[in-house]
Amino acid sequence: MHKNFSKYIIVGAGLSGLTSAYQLEKAGETDFVILESRDRMGGRIHTNDGIDFGATWFQTHHHNVLKLLDELGVSKFHQYSKGRSVLVYSTMAPEHYFESDPNTPSAFRIAGSSSELIQKLAYALKDRIHLQTVVSGISEINNTVSVQTDKGVFTAEKVIVTIPPKIATRIEFKPALSEVLTRAMDSTHTWMSNAMKVGMTFRLPFWRDKNLSGTVIGQVGAVTELYDHSNAEENSYALMGFLNEGLRDLNAEDRKKRVLEYLITYLGEEIGAFLTYEEKDWSQDWNTSCESIKSVYMSPSYGNPVFAESYMNNRLVFSGAETSPLYGGYMDGAIYSGLIAAQKVCEKIE
Repeated sequence: MHKNFSKYIIVGAGLSGLTSAYQLEKAGETDFVILESRDRMGGRIHTNDGIDFGATWFQTHHHNVLKLLDELGVSKFHQYSKGRSVLVYSTMAPEHYFESDPNTPSAFRIAGSSSELIQKLAYALKDRIHLQTVVSGISEINNTVSVQTDKGVFTAEKVIVTIPPKIATRIEFKPALSEVLTRAMDSTHTWMSNAMKVGMTFRLPFWRDKNLSGTVIGQVGAVTELYDHSNAEENSYALMGFLNEGLRDLNAEDRKKRVLEYLITYLGEEIGAFLTYEEKDWSQDWNTSCESIKSVYMSPSYGNPVFAESYMNNRLVFSGAETSPLYGGYMDGAIYSGLIAAQKVCEKIE
C-alpha cells in the first residue's frame, strides 16, 4: 500500500474542508488527510490580535452555523450596535446619524473570534492536516485518484476539492475537466478576493462613551464600513471594517494616514490612541486571489449547478462557499457544502 494512500483526500483546510472532515470523523470514516497550501488552517477565516480579518458575521436564518456552533459548544453573541451610527454619503454634506431598531436583533459573532470555530472543528483532526502542501495536479489512475503536491504524491479513493473554484483552475486535472465546468470555475467570483480590511485595538471603547455604536458607513472616503469589534466578554476593545479599494495603490504609511484622518473626523481624536493597527489585503493573498481581481458590488452568483455534480467517475467532488446553492459566499454556505460533500463521498462508487 502506498504510504500516502488514504480513503479520502480533502484539498483545503478552510471551513468547508474541515466541516467535511468533521462529518467523516463522526460517521466513523477516519481514513482521510487534509492538504492545505497555507501555513495555517481556516482559509478565509483568519484572526489576529482578536480581529477577524475574514468571515465575521452570521444571522438568525443561518441554521447550519447555529447548529454546528451548538454541537461544538461554541458560544455566539450579538454585534454591538447601541448608540448612534454614522453615514457619510457626500463630501459636500455633513454626516448623517442613525440608530438601529433595538427590536431588530443585530448580526451574531462567534465568541472567542471566528477562528474558535476552526480550532474546535480541527481539534481531533490535526494529525491528518498537512499544512504548506500545494496541490498542482489531480489524476484518475486505475480506480484511484492521485494528487500531486510539492510534498509528494497522495493517493485516495475519492477527493473533495474545497478551495475557491477560480483558484482550483490552477490545478491540472487528468483527464481534463469539461469546458462547461472549467468555464464555471473561472467565472465564479472568489468571496473576499478584492477586500481590504482594517482592525484597530484600544484600551477603552471611547466611542461608546459618546453614545456612538462604532458603526461608520462611508459611501465616500477612506473607510467604507466600520464596526465595534470588541470581544464577547467586553474586556478587549476594537474597531474593524473595510477600506476603500482605491487606497490599494497607496503605500502602507500613506494609506494608514488617510484612514486615521477619516476616522478622527467621524469618531474623534481618540482614534489616534490605538494600541494596534493592522490591515489585511486579501487581493495580495495568493490562496484567495489572482492577478485579475475585479470588484463585485452586486451580490455575485454562487452555487452553479455544475458544482453539484461528481466527476472522475464519482471520485471527485467540489465544495466550498462559492459552490453552495444555499447562502453561497457565507459561512453557512461553506458549512452546508461541506456537509453535502461528506455525504456524497460516502456513497458507493458506481
